[in-house]
Amino acid sequence: MRADDLGVNATFARTPAALPILASHWSIRPGLTFLNHGSYGAVPNVVLKHQSDLRLRMEQDAVRFFKVDLENLMDDMRARVGSFLGCPGPTLAPMVNATVALATILRQESFRPGDEILVTDHEYMSGINELERICAATGAKVVRAAVPFPATSPDDVVSAVQSAISPRTRFMMVSWITSATSLIFPIRKLIALGRHHGITTLVDGTHAPGQIPVDIADLNPDYFVGSGHKWLSAPKGTGFLYVPLERQANFRPVCLSSRAHKVRPERPLFLRDFDYMGTDDYSGILSVPAAIDFMGSVLPGGWNALYAQNHDLVIRGVEVLQNALGLPVCGPESMIGTMATLILPDPPAGSRPTKYDDALQDALVERHGVVVPIWQFQPLGATKPLRVLRISAQVYNSIEDYHRLADALGEELTREKA
Repeated sequence: MRADDLGVNATFARTPAALPILASHWSIRPGLTFLNHGSYGAVPNVVLKHQSDLRLRMEQDAVRFFKVDLENLMDDMRARVGSFLGCPGPTLAPMVNATVALATILRQESFRPGDEILVTDHEYMSGINELERICAATGAKVVRAAVPFPATSPDDVVSAVQSAISPRTRFMMVSWITSATSLIFPIRKLIALGRHHGITTLVDGTHAPGQIPVDIADLNPDYFVGSGHKWLSAPKGTGFLYVPLERQANFRPVCLSSRAHKVRPERPLFLRDFDYMGTDDYSGILSVPAAIDFMGSVLPGGWNALYAQNHDLVIRGVEVLQNALGLPVCGPESMIGTMATLILPDPPAGSRPTKYDDALQDALVERHGVVVPIWQFQPLGATKPLRVLRISAQVYNSIEDYHRLADALGEELTREKA
């Protein structure tokens, strides 16, 4: 995705003097080089304050908050978030995260022995784990499409999925932007492919909102799930699912609340079910509009400028790492949004203790104060996993952050060889 495709200036960059002003909007620990916005995000201080105010309102009169105010607050939130995502507010249901949203959708389907559920080998493991549990109970089967890695073009993805479809394929779950490999899949073509074959398509859009423009109604998937805590920079516990009106009749939460039996002819059951799913802290999901507002105002030019700035920054970060260390990148720039994955040398033989997913990640944090995820990714059919590193770009980052990562990574890779 080129910034030009978004209709904004591809060369937009912050001046050095602007960096402290932008970074001051977050509470990231001073001295930490934080290049992992893609995992858990980072909430701006103004959004934390908004959430805190909502919590105070709840505690000042909890009975009124849950019995009277919450329904209207949920309607306002749906309208604002729906406007940003390009879908009607009443098609959205708040979820604690995208994993719960995926599980909620999968539990609506009546899978039978012999049914095939199609995924790619780039999918996030929480969805795969839930599918495996469902298949063990129903006799359905997960089929993986092997998408080439590194990728060379979006057509690789379409061809891989097309070749994995069979007469038994009933359901498809596919990421719009993959987690470990950071690739933007051609989701419009994949949805059309599923519809052509009569396959129900669930789009895992966890990484899309806030990283690239999203228009759910225009895409017209059967289902869509997303997260607010990642690229929208909303509080944690702010996932959502999209269910078009024609699919809502029998769509219910995994757990029904104490209000589920109450008859309310004036309000659709879908809204009543998901307005209130038991006593919980709803301040996070109600703060998503505040996050959308803030992130859309942090740069001149709004969200389009933000998409372009972060894309440009992560591409320059990739160039820094490639020039310094020669690391292969996951795919072409057209398939990269605001995070990118690079392939690292294999780890040294033997296991080393780690607090994270790789001892190299521990070393980068503990010796250099640099935060990036390092994982194992094994393409379908590969004899061994690849060791990969993912970088993110958010407006509190600067190009100097990637130089610090390159220096630290070079030192630690040399240490590993020794």
